Amino acid sequence: MLEDEVIWITGASSGIGEALALELGKQKTRLALSARSGDKLEQLVQRVRALGQAQAHAFPLDVLDRVGNRSCVAQIRECFGSEVSIFVPCAGTYKTSDSLHRYSSDEHIQLMQLNFFSLLYGIEAVLPAMLERKHGQIVGVSSLVGYFGLPRAFGYSASKGAIINALQSLRFELRNSGVQVKCVNPGFVKTPLTDKNDFEMPFLVTAEFAARKMIEALHKERFETHFPLSLSLVFKFLRILPQPLFEWIIKKVVYRGR
Repeated sequence: MLEDEVIWITGASSGIGEALALELGKQKTRLALSARSGDKLEQLVQRVRALGQAQAHAFPLDVLDRVGNRSCVAQIRECFGSEVSIFVPCAGTYKTSDSLHRYSSDEHIQLMQLNFFSLLYGIEAVLPAMLERKHGQIVGVSSLVGYFGLPRAFGYSASKGAIINALQSLRFELRNSGVQVKCVNPGFVKTPLTDKNDFEMPFLVTAEFAARKMIEALHKERFETHFPLSLSLVFKFLRILPQPLFEWIIKKVVYRGR
C-alpha cells in the first residue's frame, strides 16, 4: 500500500513530475516534492493538499547539488519521521541537436548532467537507508528514445540510454536486497518541453496519462513500463533490426523529401 510509503518526487513543479504528484495526491500518500522553483512547488503543494487525501510538503532542491540531495533526504526524514521509501526522479530536460556544424559539447554535457547525473545523486542519497531497511523502490524515468540513437537527438538519446542501462545494471546488483529498481520509458508526452518541438510527435499522450502509468509501475515488480503501446511496439521492433535496415527505415521516415 502506498499510504505506508514516503514518496520523493524530484522535478515535481512541471510536466510529468507535477502530474504524478497530483495523481498521487488523490490517494492517502505521503509526498515529498522537490524542484528548483520554490514558488511553483508551494503552489503545487497547496493543490495536492486541496485534494484532501495526501500529506504533501515542499523541499526545494537543485538536483545537481550532490550534497543538497543528501540534505534534502535528511529533511524529508525529519518531516515525516520516516525514510524515503520510493524515489521517483522526474527532473530532466530536452533539446534537439540542430546543427553539428556549430557543435559545442556544452549543451550535451548539460543534458547528461540534468537527465543522468541528477538520478545518480538522488540514488546516492536514498540508497543507504533503503538497503538498511531492506525495502524501497527506485523508479527512474527514461524514454523510448533511449533505446537507440535518433536524428536530432544526439545528446538526449545518450542521456536517456544511460538511464536505462544504469538502472538495469543496478537492478541486478540489488536483486536480493529488498530494493526494487524500475524504469519508465514514455513516448512523446505533452509537457512545456515538448510544446517547443517543431516536428510531428506521433501517439502523443498527456502528462496525466503518463502519471497513471507510472503509478501502475509502483504496484508491479517488472523492470520496464513503456507506453503508449503502439509507439512502444514500433520502437521495440526497430531495436531488434540489423543496423543497415534500421538506418534505412529511419532515413526514409525522418528525411522524407530531403
